[in-house]
Amino acid sequence: MKSILVFVTSIFIVCFSTAQVKVDVEKKLNREVNQRANSHTDKAIDKTFDKIEEGVGSLFKKKTDPTEAESTDKTAEAINTKKQSAEETHVTKEKQSIQETQVVQEEKPQPQLTWAKYDFVPGTEIIFEDNQEGEQNGEFPSKWDLVSGSVENANFDNHNVIYFIKCNANGGGNIVPLLKNNKEDYLPEEFTVEFDAYFEEKSSNYYVFFADTKNQVKLDNSMRADDKWVRFGKNGGEHKKDIERKFYPGFSSAKPDNTAKWRHIAISFNTRALKAYMDDARILNIPNLDYNPTGISLAYHNPGGTTVGYIKNIRIAKGAVPLYDKFLTDGKFVTTGIKFDVNKATIKPESMGTINYVVKMMTDHPELKFSVEGHTDSDGDNDANQKLSEARAKSVMEKMTELGVSAERLTCKGHGETKPMAGNDTPEGKAQNRRVEFVKF
Repeated sequence: MKSILVFVTSIFIVCFSTAQVKVDVEKKLNREVNQRANSHTDKAIDKTFDKIEEGVGSLFKKKTDPTEAESTDKTAEAINTKKQSAEETHVTKEKQSIQETQVVQEEKPQPQLTWAKYDFVPGTEIIFEDNQEGEQNGEFPSKWDLVSGSVENANFDNHNVIYFIKCNANGGGNIVPLLKNNKEDYLPEEFTVEFDAYFEEKSSNYYVFFADTKNQVKLDNSMRADDKWVRFGKNGGEHKKDIERKFYPGFSSAKPDNTAKWRHIAISFNTRALKAYMDDARILNIPNLDYNPTGISLAYHNPGGTTVGYIKNIRIAKGAVPLYDKFLTDGKFVTTGIKFDVNKATIKPESMGTINYVVKMMTDHPELKFSVEGHTDSDGDNDANQKLSEARAKSVMEKMTELGVSAERLTCKGHGETKPMAGNDTPEGKAQNRRVEFVKF
């Protein structure tokens, strides 16, 4: 009897020690995993002890031959092995669960684009337009002149783009619009500039110089856009100084966003005041720029030679009389600021500045009723352009009713390519003809 008790006690100690060692091995798990593992271990030990008790009971009932004893040992060993496997599976699942929870907790919500308060309204008379239509990959952009660096056409993200090639630590490139009057001051007192810029996961820097840096003057001042902030100031050297630098809403650090993305950059200048927008937010508002912009240069800097730059859809436009004033004199107003995807009626997000402006106008003046009328350029089939203009006008009307304008105050129609405002033989003329008019009824 004494030997039997010693045998039982020995097995119990071995089982308990094995289970305890298993838990101790998982020291890297947090306290919650240890507690749960211990709980499962206790249950496994209880089950093992029950099995042993059953074996002991059978020993009291009858003598066991060596074969039966060996069978009992194998049974206990199998139970212990199964218990350990179950513990390991449970611990692994608990570890994975906690790691997944930690990942979710560490993820910070990213700023969401709404465009609901976007108030940028582009100029209506287009001075320069380049949407990279018809460009050949690997060639230099046909509507630009090179100041420095290495630049060529490319297809990226299923779009034709202007590609600033990674060439050296200070490289990237600088280009200016190829205009006949580029040695003159070709920017009016009111103008707007827009383009889309791609930001890689690492830091990227796009520059806008408010002069033709090849044919006019070498400006020290520029506007610089990083992946989540915009600044205006001097470029470098001992005179480097930020006149103003602001972050995109939701960010406050100069560290890169580390999220690859396209951003829409927009600039509005009025006599001496400059506003700069990044996507749906106005970032800079400088009341006095303190000098006269005479032209535009676009540049890219790749810090450390590790990144490349892509831009597309560049437009420079002359600012116009406020739309409401234009309506008072003409009974309608024309806008090229409402843009659509190519050959579609899908409204581009940057169009919301103009749409928001018109909605506010109608809110402030409840007597206004408009016919929303779409127009296209002459590219493509006449019937297709007619249907496209109708669909685009309807999309604008529906967006305005979605924003609160009563449906009774709006109608829509399309004119296709039948009423051009300019020739269709230049990118600027085509862009001028792709427009939306708001006509009083």
